[in-house]
Amino acid sequence: MVEESMYSYALLEPGCYYLIQEKEEDPVTLIKITVETDQCLYVTRFAESPVLEWKKKTDEIFDILELLADEKVKEWESVYNDNQDAYYEEDDE
Repeated sequence: MVEESMYSYALLEPGCYYLIQEKEEDPVTLIKITVETDQCLYVTRFAESPVLEWKKKTDEIFDILELLADEKVKEWESVYNDNQDAYYEEDDE
């Protein structure tokens, strides 16, 4: 018997970065909660480029791996921004 996850987007706080797996087979994804309404959250999902989307608070999440500490967010941002810069520099040539 497989135990169902009880996580949902309602557990996530605005302004925070989380490492999550939305479904069991999904890769780990970094998200930031940017806006909260009564029923929904506006989520930035960081992939090759940021994806902004609305999620219902009741939408399920398979696993919330961790809430990133501010220092880890800064480390990640420096690496992510370096990669974005490299990507754009290649396009310029």
